[in-house]
Amino acid sequence: MTPPTAQDPAHRPALADGLFADEAGCPRCTWCQATPLYRHYHDTEWGFPVADDRRLFEKICLEGFQSGLSWLTILNKREGFRAAFANFDAEQVAVFGPAEVERLVQDAAIVRHRGKIESTINNARRVLELRREFGSLAHYAWRYEPAATDRPERLTREVARTLSTSPASVAMSKDLKKRGWSFVGPTTVYAFMQAMGLVNDHLEGCHSRPAALAAREAFVVPRADR
Repeated sequence: MTPPTAQDPAHRPALADGLFADEAGCPRCTWCQATPLYRHYHDTEWGFPVADDRRLFEKICLEGFQSGLSWLTILNKREGFRAAFANFDAEQVAVFGPAEVERLVQDAAIVRHRGKIESTINNARRVLELRREFGSLAHYAWRYEPAATDRPERLTREVARTLSTSPASVAMSKDLKKRGWSFVGPTTVYAFMQAMGLVNDHLEGCHSRPAALAAREAFVVPRADR
C-alpha cells in the first residue's frame, strides 16, 4: 500500500478562510478559483507592481468598466478592449471622436456602455495632462502608495472584506475627479491600486503573496523624469 503524501487531498493541511488549493495543492485566494485565466491573472498580475503607463491606463480604465459587473467578465473581454482602444495608448485614444464612440457602442467584444466608453476617451486626455505635470501616470499614481503603518498587520479574509476603499484611494479619487477624470470613485481607485501593486491584498497563506512582496522589494518607484 502506498503511504499517503502531502498531495493527497485528505492529508493536506487545512487552509485559512478565503483560500483554496488546486490539484497540486497550491494555495490561492478563493476569488480566482473559477477559471485558469482567472488564476493566471491572480498569480502573475494582481498585486504585482507596475510602472508602464500603458498598462496603468488599461488597468484604471478596465476597473471603471468593471463597476457593476464581475471582474471575470472584464478579464474575458480584455483582448477585445485592447483592440477597441488602441491597446490603451492614451495618445491614440485621446483623439477618438463621436464616430469612434458610435462604433464602440456596437462592439460586442467589449462592454457596450456609452458612458464608460466616453469616460475612457476623456480619461485618455486627462492622462496626457498628468504626464505634462508629473512626467508619467506611473509617477503620479505611485505618490499614493500607503505607508506600511497604514496597512493591516495581517491580511486575513475578514480583514480583506473591510478593504473596499482606503484613505489613499479616497485621496487619489478626489484628486483625479478634480482634474476632470470620471468613473474613478474611491472603490474603483482602490481596485486599481490592488491591480497595479500599489497594495498587496493577497491573503496570508496565498502562494502569490510572498512573490508580490518580493517584486515590490525589487521594484524601483518611478521618478518624475521617467
